[in-house]
Amino acid sequence: MSKYDVIVLGSGPGGYVTAIRASQLGLKTAVIEKESLGGVCLNWGCIPTKALLKSAQVFEYLKHADDYGLTVKEFDKDFDAVVNRSRNVAEGMSKGVQFLMKKNKIDIISGYGTLKPGKKVDVEGTEYTADHIIIATGARSRELPSLPQDGKKVIGYRKAMTLEKQPKKIVIVGSGAIGVEFAYFYNSMGTDVTVVEYLPRIVPVEDEEVSKQLERSFKKSGIKVLTSTEVTSVDTSGKGIKATIKTKKGEEVLEADLVLSAVGIKTNIENIGLEDVGIVTDRDKILVNDFYQTNIPGYYAIGDVTPGPALAHVASAEGILCVEKIAGQHVEAIDYGNIPGCTYCTPEIASVGLTEAQAKDKGIDIKVGKFPFSASGKASAGGHKDGFVKVIFDAKYGEWLGCHMIGAGVTDMIAEAVLGRKLETTGHEVLKTIHPHPTMSEAVMEAVADAYDEVIHI
Repeated sequence: MSKYDVIVLGSGPGGYVTAIRASQLGLKTAVIEKESLGGVCLNWGCIPTKALLKSAQVFEYLKHADDYGLTVKEFDKDFDAVVNRSRNVAEGMSKGVQFLMKKNKIDIISGYGTLKPGKKVDVEGTEYTADHIIIATGARSRELPSLPQDGKKVIGYRKAMTLEKQPKKIVIVGSGAIGVEFAYFYNSMGTDVTVVEYLPRIVPVEDEEVSKQLERSFKKSGIKVLTSTEVTSVDTSGKGIKATIKTKKGEEVLEADLVLSAVGIKTNIENIGLEDVGIVTDRDKILVNDFYQTNIPGYYAIGDVTPGPALAHVASAEGILCVEKIAGQHVEAIDYGNIPGCTYCTPEIASVGLTEAQAKDKGIDIKVGKFPFSASGKASAGGHKDGFVKVIFDAKYGEWLGCHMIGAGVTDMIAEAVLGRKLETTGHEVLKTIHPHPTMSEAVMEAVADAYDEVIHI
């Protein structure tokens, strides 16, 4: 039986980062992976989807070349080549993780791991033991009873990335990050796209003004958006699909080639031995303390399988904190109120902290500022004037409560707000920090200036 200090079950952005940090701290470490190093994020999620979206963005540029004073006479898309580029990017990243495992002297155990009592993991008949076992098995596409996935006409995000043929028409159910990213991609490629959202607005976790702006941008691009709408059944017996939807006006039928179900995720906690070990779960999540210990000593859980936000950067941070605690370092619990969220459709969305509605619900006296990219020199020069930056401050103390952005490149801008909030920066300090001109990022300063009635450019 092989003995380790740490065994990590799963090698996604939670698992592999955890293993590397454990090794850096001098702990003998192994990773168990049933499929590909890097997990869903590197192989089927975060990274390859961004490659698809980049191809869509370049195609959009070509379609609008004359807006920039350029003439492109002949161009077209090659759907297979776009998909292949995405797969090659993912493959390269996975090889990068293999290199990191080797560099950090981490053992890779290939196969399906099952937890056993006594700090053991069985991998297809071979047992391994460790002082600390960290569960990082992630999640998969959730299935609705009314929308069972057959992998052909009713698909999840994984199949949506590798279709052999581009659909002429697609219905996307769910308008969270996955749904709207694929809506943008397929619409840009020329597919007729309809987004169906059960709640009253798309990207429902975002600030209401961000939702409204994205809906405007989507409709301008030709994407049909149906909110307060439920898919009650899907008929796949014909050549395509017929989705019966229920709206405020009654029932109607949507016809398309495919339905993409993007209604959230389901954790991978079945059949991994939780019950045998006695690890407690609640509502599809493993319960842990601030340092990711389960109720059974020696067993930990991080990432999508725990109650925190199901985001790659959260899983990585949780794993690092978990092993640093195991190694005896002084660590502080993660502040889940300061986690940035990013959505990579066009226009992009990025946010952190409270929305305006949440701040008001808490009874806080707030100052709100907003700066539209239509007033930004850099946005005008770049031809991306849709969107804005919105900031929310505590009126009494100047605390930065929230920041919400929609526009070109905002996923690369949100870190300013995250860092500012971490350092307890006040609105006045942001306002008096000189931002470079012309940049998209100066819109943050301008939005703060608007909150404090000092805005110059609107």
